[in-house]
Amino acid sequence: MREFLEDAEAHRDDGYGRAQHLNKVELPKRFYKDVGVGSAAGGFAVTLDGKSPRTPGQKPVVVPQQALAELMAAEWAAQAEFIDPKTMPAVRLVNSAIEAGEERHDALRAEIVKYAGNDLLLYRADTPRELVAEQERVWDAVLVKLARHFDIAFQPTIGIVHQPQPQTTLDRLATSLADTSLIEAVTLNSLTGLSGSGLLSIALREKLMDAEEIWTAAHVDEDYNIRLWGEVHEATERREKRRLEFDAGVKVLGIVRQ
Repeated sequence: MREFLEDAEAHRDDGYGRAQHLNKVELPKRFYKDVGVGSAAGGFAVTLDGKSPRTPGQKPVVVPQQALAELMAAEWAAQAEFIDPKTMPAVRLVNSAIEAGEERHDALRAEIVKYAGNDLLLYRADTPRELVAEQERVWDAVLVKLARHFDIAFQPTIGIVHQPQPQTTLDRLATSLADTSLIEAVTLNSLTGLSGSGLLSIALREKLMDAEEIWTAAHVDEDYNIRLWGEVHEATERREKRRLEFDAGVKVLGIVRQ
């Protein structure tokens, strides 16, 4: 399954303006000295030499939580001679939400549920025995937590042939996301793409699992292959980059869910 999920991961930033394509772009020089956080109409904003930055689409960046503005400010402050957006995942998540706008909010929520209905955790290997056992041990535990929490049922299957999930299950998952803020919905989409699982993102949101448990569950297949064949430098490097994005998403989610 991992190869299918890696293809999805390669396109996880498509649409909604959730993140800009950052490769092959000449990085701008840092143009500010002082970074701060100030009050703004509707919330809080980062200040760079007293002025607030805007999104790539020139929209003002104002967030409801001071802690979120402080997280973004820390990323701005950490920039050296050049401003590298790849090292500013929280800023990009917030910018993406603002660029998306409330008109995309329902679609963002629906995307998470759609992903959950065809989730990584629901499609199992039939061999080798060790991988089958590990998927059962880790993924079944997640499904049980979600099933008990929402009073729903899942229908896992072997292989990659589509297996529809009960409509009541999808409806209850959708209902659970009805109160997401726009920033939260964008963040959950990012976490879903990074983990390959809408169900894991929902479990994290509901505090049924912590971030480390989510990350481990998302990489059952990959970790099995590493144990079998050893690490590949390029794959390890990609995973480290994904982990930075994942950790930033977890921080943002924790702030907006307080």
